[in-house]
Amino acid sequence: MKIDSNYKFRYFWTMKHIIFLFLFLPIIIWSQSNFDKGERFFREEKLDQAEAVFENILKENPSHLKSIEYLGDIAGRYKSWDKAIGYYKKLKQLKPTEANYYYKYGGALGMKAKESNKFKALGMIDEVKDSFEKTISLNPKHIESRWALIELYIQLPGIVGGSESKALKYSDELLKLSPIDGYLSKGHIDEYFKRYNKAEQQYKKAISLTGSKTASKMLASLYKNKMNEPEKAKQLLEELRIK
Repeated sequence: MKIDSNYKFRYFWTMKHIIFLFLFLPIIIWSQSNFDKGERFFREEKLDQAEAVFENILKENPSHLKSIEYLGDIAGRYKSWDKAIGYYKKLKQLKPTEANYYYKYGGALGMKAKESNKFKALGMIDEVKDSFEKTISLNPKHIESRWALIELYIQLPGIVGGSESKALKYSDELLKLSPIDGYLSKGHIDEYFKRYNKAEQQYKKAISLTGSKTASKMLASLYKNKMNEPEKAKQLLEELRIK
């Protein structure tokens, strides 16, 4: 009996995939069930147990992106910045189009710079900035990277790149993307430069939008710690509890 060539192809294609399922499906199921376990440990703050699970997954699949990301996050929780930087750098290499990987890399690098001596920190600043700017280029709506750049530009001395005008530029961008973040960031900048009355007005604008608890807490902190008005702070916090 003559066997049709198309039939042969379909037969061998089917057998190939059946063999694949028998050989590799148990590994896939094992990886997924263990990943779920690792995520549960992470949510429950059982970080050592989560770390062990994700490390085991990487032994089977060294390019498992989510496991690498969780390991970077765990290292960050422990303030092991070099380890976190290593994991996030690997993520950038494996998927260079993912904005959040650049954001996390820049954040870990920034934290390492903050804890390093000034000379060493200065050598990292440009890469930190570049990472956050790359985040924005990949995801123009990224909120957190703009907050990070605002913080960087207001805290750096002008001689090494600090700039209130650049901080305000990113604050203006936030205002367009998320008005509440825009007003909060402008209030934060004013507060940093001791323009407390202006900061108060910006925080009030944020509160007026959505009744934001974050904005209320920032305003209460301003009253208590900067404007010497503890009663106003107390009243604001009491209103929050009632809501």
